[in-house]
Amino acid sequence: MIFYGAGGHAKVVIEAWIASGGKVSAIYDDNEKIRSLLGKSVNGKYSPDKFADVKLVITVGDNNIRKEIAAKVTNSFGKVIHPGAILSPSLMIGDGSVVMAGSIIQAETFIGKHVIINTGACVDHDCYIADYAHIAPGAVLCGDVRVGEGALVGAGSTILPGVSIGRWAIVGAGSVVTSNVPDSAVAVGVPSKLRS
Repeated sequence: MIFYGAGGHAKVVIEAWIASGGKVSAIYDDNEKIRSLLGKSVNGKYSPDKFADVKLVITVGDNNIRKEIAAKVTNSFGKVIHPGAILSPSLMIGDGSVVMAGSIIQAETFIGKHVIINTGACVDHDCYIADYAHIAPGAVLCGDVRVGEGALVGAGSTILPGVSIGRWAIVGAGSVVTSNVPDSAVAVGVPSKLRS
């Protein structure tokens, strides 16, 4: 697997890949000052000609940047799923997505492309998580939750059953969301309120 991005998020994704028995073919980062990560060489800027037949995962936590990178990468995309995650056999998960240690994803859930299901997140039955979303560490999505493209569900937050989080919306860490959050909105608190 090729990994594009050599920051903190990359460390966790790469270690998840290695834990699943995977081999690291290359690590790229646009910051050419980064020379190594986890004892492995960082090869500088992405080169589409090297390792052209190897799958790639974008290891950048920022949802907007992940989308920008995905548009310019020519390799096909892989997936990284930590062996310590618990996944329903009826789960569907898109290319480029990552599922970290301790995550639980339940029945009939759909996860789009380039999604991050971070450490210890719980996603219950019938949830729909669109492309480029990030479910942060310890977040809980109850049943039938919808998360729009590029949305961030903050660490330790809880989304109640049937609630929708809009495209590119942000749910603050530790929030409890009891009603729908519009596109590009910021919801914080217990119960959450929209920040103006």
